[in-house]
Amino acid sequence: MTQWRQRHEKRDARRSRRREAIRALRAQGRYGPALHEVLPALVLVALVVCGIVAGLAVAYRVLGTFALVAGLALLAVITAAVVRHNRPLARRRLGYYTPEEIADLDAEGLALAVSRMLRRDGWRALARPDAQGQARVRARDRLGRRLEVAFRPVAEPLPDEETPTRSARSAGSGPHLRLVVHRGTFSRRDVQWARRQGGVQLIDGSRLRRWAQGTPLHRLPEVP
Repeated sequence: MTQWRQRHEKRDARRSRRREAIRALRAQGRYGPALHEVLPALVLVALVVCGIVAGLAVAYRVLGTFALVAGLALLAVITAAVVRHNRPLARRRLGYYTPEEIADLDAEGLALAVSRMLRRDGWRALARPDAQGQARVRARDRLGRRLEVAFRPVAEPLPDEETPTRSARSAGSGPHLRLVVHRGTFSRRDVQWARRQGGVQLIDGSRLRRWAQGTPLHRLPEVP
């Protein structure tokens, strides 16, 4: 009985280590997609193919061979685009992340994800640590507006961090907009601090997940 229990515990330990390894590889984009990640794309491809095949049959009878060749070419293009967009690595490079992927990222990975999401929304973004080694993202849009992203659990500035002022921003020396990204929730004190500063937008866990799934930054609701 004792040997059976030990074997059972060892088997559970191996399974746990395997799950952790798979989770880490997926976060790095080095592990293949799971079934639930590709199933929607497969269903969509099947519907598109069925629709195009039915359309080709009608078009062939009406227009002849040219319609058949053009339809097949269109099917090939659509299939390639759908498959590419739903590959996890390609999807993340385009700035789309699942909630599980966001939760598994470390500080540097989260900064990279935010920079990709900003590029998806039309910003030119660069993820680079600041002088203290803290994760930081700086971006600029086509209108010349500057944006800076900080990552920490509270919005209140750190003791060694300079507090931005409205006069500094109006003079053009600082970013026009500052984001504070946190995968959890902000306190009421954090929200009040951000409102006093002006030009500071808080991105908590729920808004970060919506942003990662495709909602543009300017459409995210403010933290109440």
